[in-house]
Amino acid sequence: MRDRLILLPGWGLGTAPLEPLAEALRGLDARLRVQVEPLPRLDSGDAEAWLDELDANLPEDAWLGGWSLGGMLAAELAARRGERCSGLLCLASNLRFVAEVGWPAAMPAETFAAFRQGCARDATATLKRFALLCAQGAGDARGLSRQLLGAAPQESAQRLLSGLDLLAALDTRAALQAFVGPQLHLFAGLDALVPAEAPAALLELLPDVEVGLIDTASHAFVLERPHEVAAAIQAFLHEAGDD
Repeated sequence: MRDRLILLPGWGLGTAPLEPLAEALRGLDARLRVQVEPLPRLDSGDAEAWLDELDANLPEDAWLGGWSLGGMLAAELAARRGERCSGLLCLASNLRFVAEVGWPAAMPAETFAAFRQGCARDATATLKRFALLCAQGAGDARGLSRQLLGAAPQESAQRLLSGLDLLAALDTRAALQAFVGPQLHLFAGLDALVPAEAPAALLELLPDVEVGLIDTASHAFVLERPHEVAAAIQAFLHEAGDD
C-alpha cells in the first residue's frame, strides 16, 4: 500500500488543521490515499502506550507522517515497523521538543515547564496561547489562530497534560537513525516553536535525509500554506519512486 499516507496531528488541536493539506495532496494525485488519523486519547504520557495504540490501529505498509507531535510519533512508529513502513514525513517536527545538553535546538526546558504549569492551572487559556504560538509568523496570525482554536476538540486537562508529558519525553534521534526508509523533514521559516537551528542540527545528525524549508511560514504551515506543503511532499514522493 505504498499509495497510502497516514497523517497524525499535533498536540491539542485535533485533526482539522491537517485536512486542507490532505485535500491538497489528493488534488495533486488522485491515486494517493491520504488519511488523517487522530492521536490516541490517553491519560498517560507513556510513549510506548501511545505507540502500541497507533501500531494496533493504523494500516501497515503505508507512508507515515505527521505535524509537530504527530511527526515525532510517526518517526517512532516508522522505526518500530521498519520495512512495514513505506517512508516518513515529518512536518514542523523537531527531534526533541524540549532542549537538553545534547540537543539545544529546541524549546528551553524552563519555558516548557512554565507552559505545562499554565496548562495545569487553566487548560483553556493555555490552548488559546498555544494556537497563537502556532500561528505566530503567519501573514494573518490572529485569523489563523482562530481557525486552529475553533476546530479544536474538547479534551480534559489531564489528557492535554499527558500529551505535554509525552512531548517532553520524546526523543526521535535514535528512531530516525534506525529507520532506513525515505525521510522528508519540512520546516517552517518563521516557526515560533521549533528553533531555526533545528534543520541544520538534523542534517548534522542525518546528512542523507531530505530537509526542506517553507519560507515566511508559521508552525501551523500545514493549515496556513497547505498547497506549498503538499507540493513539497508530492515532489518527494515522486523522487522516492511512488508516482
